[in-house]
This record gives sequence, structure tokens and C-alpha cells, in this order.
Amino acid sequence: MEYLNNKYDVIVVGAGHAGCEAAIACAKMGAKVLLSTLNIDNIALMPCNPAVGGPAKSTLVREIDALGGVMGEVTDATYIQMKMLNSSKGPAVRALRAQSDKKEYMTYMRNIIESYENIYLRQACITEIKVENGKITGAIDEFGIEYSAPAVVLTTGTSLEGRIFVGLQSYSAGRLGEKAATGLSESLMKHGINLKKLKTGTPPRVDKRTIDYSKMDIQPGDSNLSFFSFKPNRPVRPQVPCYLTRTNEETHRIIKENLDKSPMYRGLIHGVGPRYCPSIEDKVVRFSENPSHHIFIEPEGLGTYEVYIQGFSSSLPADVQVKMLRTLPGLENAYVIKPAYAVEYDYVPAVQTLHSLMSKTVKGLFFGGQINGTSGYEEAAAQGLLAGINAFNYIQNREMLELPRSSSYLGTLVDDLVTKDIDDPYRMLTSRSEYRLLLRQDNADQRLTEIGHRVGLVDETQYNIFKEKQQNISKELDRVKDAKIPAGEEINTILAKYGEHIDRGMKISELLKRPNINYKVLREIDAETKSLNISDDVAEQVEILLKYDGYLKRQQIQVEQGSKLEKFKIPEDIDYFKIEHISSETKEKLNKIRPKTLAQASRIGGVKPADISVLMIMLEKHKIAAHCSNIDV
Repeated sequence: MEYLNNKYDVIVVGAGHAGCEAAIACAKMGAKVLLSTLNIDNIALMPCNPAVGGPAKSTLVREIDALGGVMGEVTDATYIQMKMLNSSKGPAVRALRAQSDKKEYMTYMRNIIESYENIYLRQACITEIKVENGKITGAIDEFGIEYSAPAVVLTTGTSLEGRIFVGLQSYSAGRLGEKAATGLSESLMKHGINLKKLKTGTPPRVDKRTIDYSKMDIQPGDSNLSFFSFKPNRPVRPQVPCYLTRTNEETHRIIKENLDKSPMYRGLIHGVGPRYCPSIEDKVVRFSENPSHHIFIEPEGLGTYEVYIQGFSSSLPADVQVKMLRTLPGLENAYVIKPAYAVEYDYVPAVQTLHSLMSKTVKGLFFGGQINGTSGYEEAAAQGLLAGINAFNYIQNREMLELPRSSSYLGTLVDDLVTKDIDDPYRMLTSRSEYRLLLRQDNADQRLTEIGHRVGLVDETQYNIFKEKQQNISKELDRVKDAKIPAGEEINTILAKYGEHIDRGMKISELLKRPNINYKVLREIDAETKSLNISDDVAEQVEILLKYDGYLKRQQIQVEQGSKLEKFKIPEDIDYFKIEHISSETKEKLNKIRPKTLAQASRIGGVKPADISVLMIMLEKHKIAAHCSNIDV
């Protein structure tokens, strides 16, 4: 069945965080987009914690913003608490985190989507992809309606053949209160795409009127605000506190006594759960030596009394969850609004995709978000943005945007997904990047705005703001390298407050290298610095560039060394099984992933340095042979 004018440039399946970014990116660049979702009222839903950011994730959000995505802007517009984590530590691990108003976030995102006349929303379940001669041609929904498009982006989250578990009870659903996406898995497999299962979960929600906050530790937001978006004029909103409580011996006793009622421990769930965000029963079993675990009480929004019990994810029966909760200080009389649950769902192992996030099997078919085996809103949104950009590039016959690991956390994330077999939901961590001192949240605009502008997502106004900021940083660096602070009693009296002293006049750049000296101190001791009214973001960049100069240079050398292997291109038609002196296991892995460069090959799990040496020699011989064949004799 085909509706009149059901022809689009791009079809995006799923309107979670990945789908929203993909659809908006395509529309911004000029494509006619169909955005299909199971429930149009759940666009940009935060089914887990309504929070954005945190370690490594904040860098992804800043990178999304720098590339022209919207997650940072929406978060800044709807936060109810903003907090900089690890603020006393080095810049590589500092992380901004926002607690968002769940309903406001969804409304704001939907308003953005509906502001684009070339995005067509539709509530339907896509059950089939249409493929002809190895290329995507469209999709079909549950009603048999056909949609035509040369590019399709799948961002199905946990909905693909999803099944929810509460204790030993289970039913078909992608999220609590929402049906599962059925049929599409079978269609994908029919076209040669393999699927596996993963598991994730979410904690219970509690009525805040039944909580005694006096027994908990208050966790306020920051008074000196930071924001995710690099855009100006960000709103200052009233903030609400979160709270901290802890599990105890009684909590752990109840959990241990009821493990036989857990679907995970009874073997009813076969998908692997998230390693870095385990259920409370998993924590108690795996870390049995810990007498207590932190539990955070976080509001879902300003207009609701529903609160989120962070750190208390569970799949135990609903009545057991209540008993567990009521052992926590402050939650003795807690009333549960929604029980915790686990969800098992289908995903597409991303080794079947290219770095552009396009399928290796079906041209024009892109994947983004949890369908690739990741967890987290930020990871999903970043992939959705990249998949959307490349879906548009594909239909325009443009070069695909593939970000190297040295450019971004997004580049690292995608490279990990497409070169490694992921066994559990992938979460972005600072430790996953070997270049994390270069890839900080504070300099995401410097790294990626040029790319965002080039692909057409960063407009001229934002681009000019970016260029002005970079000019101001350069100008200030030049100034502090020349300007001097004289030694003297008055200066040293001020410096003494910060545990510092100078015996001689010194350049400001040298003084700023000291750990206790920052622009707050400079403004006290230097009239020129005070009069210039240097913005906080410029001051931050100058401080980091000076304090960590040696480390930054050392890491830049690492990037340059790593780029040498990137220059060794591997022919697309190479037959790995004919290469001698490498193991059969290595041949199978190389053939499965088919890396484009030696650098990518070196990151495939199980591929040894000796294998890379063999490949390097073979490629060098291939170059010489190709060169000789072009010489007239």
C-alpha cells in the first residue's frame, strides 16, 4: 500500500535522542525527512535518569553542540540542576552534569523538530526495510504503508523486539508503558544483518512526599554556572537539590534472599547487562565486600513529585523492591509510583557497519544509538548526529564524514564500536581515549566547529562567535607571554593568601603555570588583567594551555605517531586468507571488520603487533609492485 507523496530523502526510525539528532541534522541540511516513532508523545523521552552529562559524556554533548547538534542547547534550556564534577581535578576528567526537567526537555525538543517544515512526524511501527540490488529504497510500517527514500537511519533504542522483566513476570515492551517494535528484526536478518541481544534496566520512581530528606545528605547545584552549549544567552534557572543516601546490611540481606526471583539469576534474560551501570542486585553480588552503596535521590522535574532512585536499578519483583527501598535512610515510608524493570532487546553489532555508521551489507542504511550496542543518551545522540550527517552525504553523493580517534570522543566511540566485538552495552569513559588530555569538554568547539560549519550545521552567526573566541584566546596568550608581574610587598601579600610568593618579576604566563594561580588571582594583582574583562571561557583555555603545555605537546606527538599507521591504506579487495604468517583467527577478524588502514587493524581485539608488522611489509611490497608496474622499460 503506497500513500500519495510518501517519498522522502531520509527516513529516521525512532524519535529518541539519536533519532531527534539525525532528523534535525538532515532537515537542517535541506533533506525531506520522515521521522517515525512508536509514540509521538514520547519524543526525546528520558526513560532512565532525566540527566545529561557526567564523566566523558559531557564531552560528547559539547562535541554534539560544536558539530551543530541540539542536545546541549535543549539541556541548557531545561536544566533544574547544573553541576561541574571533578572540578578540583585536571581538565581531562572535569565533567559537567545537568539534571533536566523531563517533560520540559521533551517539549523543547519537539518544538525544535516541529519548527522544521521538512520534518514529517508519523506515529507508526516500521516493520520492514525495502532493499533493491543491495541498496535501501524505503520502509514499510505495521499498517502496510510504504515509504520511499534512498536513505534510512535506524535509531530504535531498546524497542527492537524488546521484552520487559519485573521479577519472573515478563511481557513484550520496549519501555514501561510502550509497546515493542516487532517485525523489523526479521526484516534485517533477511537482508544479511546479524542481531544479538543486550539487557539494560532502570530504577523505581518514588513519591517525594513520602521521603524524609532530613536523613540524607544534600547535593546542591553550582552557584557559578557552566553550560553545555557554546551558543550565547544561555538561561539562568532556579536549581533544586539532589540527595544522597546509602544501602546497608538489611538492604543486602533482602536482595540476597530474593536472588532466586531475579530473571537474570534464573537465566530468563540472555542479553548481557551494562558493566558500568549494573543493577543493585548485581552490585551486591559482585562487590560483596562493600557494606554499602551510594544511592542518589534525583527529581524528575519541577512540575511533578516523581523522583528517580539513581543507583537502584533492579529486575526483582515489585513487592521485593518496596522492601529493599524501605531499608534506605529517608525512604522508610517510600511509596513506589513505578517499579524498576529490566529490558532485553535486539541490537546490531556495529562491526557490521562502516565508520560512517552505514551498513556494510545494505547501502544507504545507517544505524545510530542503542541499536549499535551502546548505552546512554549522550552516546546515542552523538551517533544519531553522525548517522544523520552521513545519510545526507550519501544521498548527495558526498564524501562520508568519518572522525578519527584523535579528533573527538565521538570518533573514539565509533571506532571502538566498528572495530571491536562489544559484549555488553558500551558506555563512553575517559579511559577509552588515549588522547583524553587533548579531547576535553572545554575545547570541543575548537576541535569540531569547523567541521560542523563545513557540513552545513553550524550557521554563520555561531561560526563568527566561535572565530571571535579563538582570536581572543590567541590574543590573550600573546599578551600574557609578554606582560610581567613585578615582585613587591603588596603583590606578595595578596599571593600569600593563595600559598604563593615571588622573589622576582616574572611573566604572567610563567606565573599562570603554578597550580594555585588562576585568573581570579591575576585580577587581584594585575590592573590590566582586571580592566580587560576577559571572559571565563577564554581564561579557562589560556590557563589549560599554559599549565599543561608539556603534557599537551607530548600527547600531540602520540597523535602524530599514531597517524603514521593511518597512512597505510589497506586495499578494499584484499583477500586476508591468502596472507601468510598470520593466524587463522586474525584472518577471520580482519575479514569480518575489513579495516581501511593499519591503524584501524591494530585496534581490532585479538590482532597482535606481529600481525600488523606482517601486514605493513605486505602493503609496502604492494606499493613497490604497483609503482614498478607503472614504469616503462
